Amino acid sequence: MFRIIFVLDIYNRNVVHAQGGNRKEYQPVHITSKICTSSDPFEVIDSVKPAEVYIADLNILQGVGAHETNFDVIRSVSQRTKTMVDPGISTLSDVQEALLIADTVILGTETASMETIAGAVSEFPGRVNVSIDKKNGRILTRDSHMPDDPFKIVEILNDMDIRDIIILDMDRVGTSSGVDAQFLSKIASKSTHDVLLGGGVRDMADIESLKKIVIKGALVATALHNGSIPLALIH
Repeated sequence: MFRIIFVLDIYNRNVVHAQGGNRKEYQPVHITSKICTSSDPFEVIDSVKPAEVYIADLNILQGVGAHETNFDVIRSVSQRTKTMVDPGISTLSDVQEALLIADTVILGTETASMETIAGAVSEFPGRVNVSIDKKNGRILTRDSHMPDDPFKIVEILNDMDIRDIIILDMDRVGTSSGVDAQFLSKIASKSTHDVLLGGGVRDMADIESLKKIVIKGALVATALHNGSIPLALIH
């Protein structure tokens, strides 16, 4: 079964429209959305009714505001639907905190070292997703030991008990620019885990392309908000 996972990018307790990875320029989602008239996370969830959501805590990812700014919001969303959260994990204590408010936690290469990823998988097997974050064609990371080749990262992760691998292409987020089927097909062929794509999905044709290359799901916001992908597919 192919999973279409609804994305909530939350900043200052509101849902914003992520576009191109320029986080400071993100605007409240209701301004351009055809499916919701509010940017309040609870109103968005109540109107869209997704079976599964991906939440990015943009306050933590940008280092803006208190660490707990969005935590109670995320916890409440998790009580309404199945939730995976990326709260900018950098330590094992961050993982423990995140698992109090969501079903699974995402460790992105942007903020988490390979050592932290390995430790989290060992301590919380089956509740960890790993996001391989790319921008400008390069792996986003602060870890000098993180491979700069995404295929090498996938091979390392093959030995770990994680739920999903997410390929997050920051340059394509919110752009409806399409998917790189050749690259993704190679990633899927090398991974022993389910691979999900974040960024660039524009319509049902892209969803069908991803299915053909054995990608197991997609993180989608823009194509749902503009009506290119039917809401019925995420219920």
